[in-house]
Amino acid sequence: MRQTILILLLLCCCLNSGLAQENSTEKAKKDISGDIRFEKTTHDFGKIEYNGNGTYGFIFENTGKEPLLITRVRATCGCTVPTWPDKPILPGKKDTIMVGYNTRITGSFSKSIRVYTNVESSPIQLIIKGEVAESK
Repeated sequence: MRQTILILLLLCCCLNSGLAQENSTEKAKKDISGDIRFEKTTHDFGKIEYNGNGTYGFIFENTGKEPLLITRVRATCGCTVPTWPDKPILPGKKDTIMVGYNTRITGSFSKSIRVYTNVESSPIQLIIKGEVAESK
């Protein structure tokens, strides 16, 4: 009985946490009249050497009238690591979201990255793909 109550309590806490985060993101979207434009949303590495350079920078611009804030960036798995600016991007300015893929995993890959911002078009999906050659 105690275990059931504990599980229900944990489940409620997790759900409430997710709703609070979702509500704060929705509120931030309503407070801003901005937009984000990426130079490209898909990057094909082609063939990459084993343990080679699997990093790419997605360049974007704040095309809105207010500062752009990237609230979070999520990759589909742990083999893809994004980094992004933590400061607001002013209107008309450009910046970069760097995405690194673990090139110690051989074979073809296609990974998506979701970019969450304070603008209406959020989230935006970025894609990296390619093929890592077998190690020698």
